[in-house]
Amino acid sequence: MSFKSKLLKSNLFQGAIKLGIKLTPKILISGVANVVLKGIAKFSKISFDLNKRTAFVKVTLYGEKEPIEVTVDGFEISGDPDKDNYQFILHNATSNKPWMTNILARITGKAWDIPPVPQFKDEVDFVASLLTVDRPKKAAKSPKRVAKRPKKVAERPKRIAKSPKKAADSPKQKARNSKIA
Repeated sequence: MSFKSKLLKSNLFQGAIKLGIKLTPKILISGVANVVLKGIAKFSKISFDLNKRTAFVKVTLYGEKEPIEVTVDGFEISGDPDKDNYQFILHNATSNKPWMTNILARITGKAWDIPPVPQFKDEVDFVASLLTVDRPKKAAKSPKRVAKRPKKVAERPKRIAKSPKKAADSPKQKARNSKIA
């Protein structure tokens, strides 16, 4: 295992990165995003919390007057790092624009596969470790010994007579009633 792999997997380094993300000024993040997306969109507000798994983005598309606001409540990466198999899951997202809310409704709650890229395996594993939801592990249950019971043959359901007068008078019904009693 390379030094880079060990560093990316260390809890201390991951904690430092999370702290760095919290302390990074929002102006810096929106500034970089605005440089990258110049002529396409302008970000006026970005906020996110990795612990609460929430995010808020306010962006104005190039040529538009009103900004689009997107609120995300719950996101994660799940999967198996040994198999290099990850999925991104967006749990809940809304917008101030009905058409954007409709688009978000189609993609929320679904697991989106993240394709494996061998040259970025360590980086993908690192980002996945930052965004993986820590779920409590279930306690291992001790196996219980249960005596096997013999299977019962299912009893035939009793037929309900349509008219009680005729059914009570029939010889078949009299024979059934005598067996039951």
